[in-house]
Amino acid sequence: MTTTRESPPSAKNGRSAASDPFPLAALLALATAGFITILTEALPAGLLPQIGAGLSVSEALAGQLVTVYAIGSLVAAIPLTAATQGMRRRPLLLAAIVGFAIANTVTAVSGDYLLTMVGRFVAGVSAGLLWALLAGYAARMVPEHLKGRAIAVAMVGTPLALSLGIPAGTFIGNAIGWRACFGLVSGLTLILIGWVLLKVPNFPGQAAGKRHSLRGVFRMAGVRPVLFVTLAFVLAHNILYTYIAPFLAAAGMGERPDLVLLVFGLTSLAGIWIVGVMIDRRLRELTLASTALFGLAALAFGLWSEIPVAVYGAVAVWGLSFGGAATLFQTALAKTSGDAADVAQSMLVTVWNMAIAGGGIIGGLLLERIGVAAFAPALLGLLVPTLIVAWTAHRHGFPATDTIP
Repeated sequence: MTTTRESPPSAKNGRSAASDPFPLAALLALATAGFITILTEALPAGLLPQIGAGLSVSEALAGQLVTVYAIGSLVAAIPLTAATQGMRRRPLLLAAIVGFAIANTVTAVSGDYLLTMVGRFVAGVSAGLLWALLAGYAARMVPEHLKGRAIAVAMVGTPLALSLGIPAGTFIGNAIGWRACFGLVSGLTLILIGWVLLKVPNFPGQAAGKRHSLRGVFRMAGVRPVLFVTLAFVLAHNILYTYIAPFLAAAGMGERPDLVLLVFGLTSLAGIWIVGVMIDRRLRELTLASTALFGLAALAFGLWSEIPVAVYGAVAVWGLSFGGAATLFQTALAKTSGDAADVAQSMLVTVWNMAIAGGGIIGGLLLERIGVAAFAPALLGLLVPTLIVAWTAHRHGFPATDTIP
């Protein structure tokens, strides 16, 4: 398996990975960047009526603020990452973070729908670049045996944003106004810029002769299995997560989506904690276990969807399986792709956003034509091949511990 070739930061930008084996402050800065990314992406969903009224558009048009963000991430991640391989990493990271500050400020002050949409597209572009950077950046800060844990810390902002940030942001937006809420996110982004300048090392980009082509990275052993597992797993997740409200309504639990999502969020945090503790020793086993647990939850949804206790239990297992999934897939790809990690991660970002969009489309078609009863079979139809591919990728992608040189 190819390992990452490290380039130590310059002396004036901090200590090397060898002398500072676990730079928690720098990794938490990356986690905060991820937190802001998820918060920026999903915040409009909880404030659609207010945003629609503020921009004098329907809620359906206000909802396109989420869509255009996803489009920005989808179209920008691969070309931007490929084009910036030679740039030093910290200025590139700061450029992505500044993009959020600008976009959220525009959203906070703009009274024009089209201008707001442009701002949201810029935020999506920034997200595509940032997600492509985070895992590789975290991995370069630490020795080989701590890479998984470092990526887990850098990724902790995602479940925190989903379980705490979005509900809190929605509450604050309802209390003080949606514009002020986006303004607060911009203020947090400015604080993060200073944090990055103080604590995050400045790694060099790839030398001209060592840059990687998209085709070459895609053909690396192990890359395609990891991308397939990511696509199928996240697609299954989003079919259910996007349409959790009608699913719960059909189960007679339509009045408690908040409590159900709280259970999901809390067990997601537990999932990423477990992954963070064990990932450097048990990446393969954790990936197989997460996929199997999600499959068991899907089976429970299909068999006992009319029993509230069973639904809560299945949601808890689902959250536990999903919490560390991003960390598992990004770590597997970082270890597999070596010094081409940023390019490989840009592919993962693209695949992840395709799965989000695909979950909305496929889930909507299933809901309209068959109903929520189709969700569990669809999830199992995706998770079974996911488990098979992860199981068979025992040499490259999700290798057994004893096969790692």
